[in-house]
Amino acid sequence: MSGAASFVPTPLMLSDGARARLTALIEEQDNPRLKLRVYVTGGGCSGFQYGFDFAEEIADDDTLVEFGEVALVVDPLSYQYLVGSTVDYEEGLAGARFLVQNPNATTTCGCGASFMV
Repeated sequence: MSGAASFVPTPLMLSDGARARLTALIEEQDNPRLKLRVYVTGGGCSGFQYGFDFAEEIADDDTLVEFGEVALVVDPLSYQYLVGSTVDYEEGLAGARFLVQNPNATTTCGCGASFMV
């Protein structure tokens, strides 16, 4: 008799490119406690905008999503808008940046920095 496999949904995913860049930043700073904070604020072309920051500490009500040696931190307000999203990293003519691929967004601006749900 075979059993059902257990599945724990991940609130956020981290692309290989974002994981590699975050790992490099942690090594450059020589700070293994460094985490990428992802948040949503009001504003931008489409109503909400994504933000990124680096954090060493997390608040009691933050969500910590770990991916081996690297981790994302999300506050409770932002969490609801980011569930199911993938944090990615890209380098191009416009520079280098972290970005969010959000399946919950109904509209996004041209640069991908703001969205509407």
